[in-house]
Amino acid sequence: MLNIGCHLSSSKGFLAMGRTAIEIGASTFQFFTRNPRGGKAKDIDPADVAVFRALAAEHGLGPFLAHAPYTLNPCSADAKVRNFALETMRDDLARMEHLPGNMYNFHPGSHVGQGVDEGIRLIAAQLGVVLTSQTTTLVLLETMSGKGSEVGSTFEELREIMDRARMPEKIGVCLDTCHVHDAGYDIVGDLDGVLAEFDRVVGLENLHAIHLNDSLNPRGSRKDRHARIGEGHIGLAAFGRIVNHPRLRNLPFYLETPNELPGYAEEIRLLRGMWHERSADQAVTRKAF
Repeated sequence: MLNIGCHLSSSKGFLAMGRTAIEIGASTFQFFTRNPRGGKAKDIDPADVAVFRALAAEHGLGPFLAHAPYTLNPCSADAKVRNFALETMRDDLARMEHLPGNMYNFHPGSHVGQGVDEGIRLIAAQLGVVLTSQTTTLVLLETMSGKGSEVGSTFEELREIMDRARMPEKIGVCLDTCHVHDAGYDIVGDLDGVLAEFDRVVGLENLHAIHLNDSLNPRGSRKDRHARIGEGHIGLAAFGRIVNHPRLRNLPFYLETPNELPGYAEEIRLLRGMWHERSADQAVTRKAF
């Protein structure tokens, strides 16, 4: 079965998110660790987590993807901003140990004029501090659209961060369909080619999650404006190919489209209807990847 969910509010706790996921037909979900603009995180209630974990096990929910606040910028030119990112990520990863073995996604950051190489150095250095041998959460670098001075809009930049980090085995990638489209990768007309390039540069074994978002802008626009599935420049047919691709179909998919819960439920139904069990006529050879 297609493992798909959406972004849910964590304001009422984990059990509430789990129940909401079941109500809208999701089998997983993403959530913010705290207010997306930053600030102190709400205390975790161990009893809430325990009941939620029992519910998740009963219904086969997961894996779960925590999303860092948008305000984190580990490669800022301002030391105070970098320290905020460091302390927030360290706290988030400690909190994620209540849900061991899940994932934590973050935007690599913006180098704000320092240059890509310096941005990569600073991001890798932060990961080297926050990741320890006891960390059970897989930290995912999100593919970015390339607006402004964003780091991570090319597969090569993501690979470089992983190579420079102290514990690369605890780092992976979350591919955002809107972002890679806006960054210039042709996931509409040449999905096989894009995935072959990803495999050559990053390694498909390091791809652990997919953000499913259509795009309001043409390929290569470097804008990052999400659209509902089938209502943007990526288009419905391309999403059918994405969720059924043999190298992607078994990954967890997370919707971040501009929707309320009924809209997410409809998109989940739509994409589940497009997903099919593997059969001989649907098998795709790996070719170069």
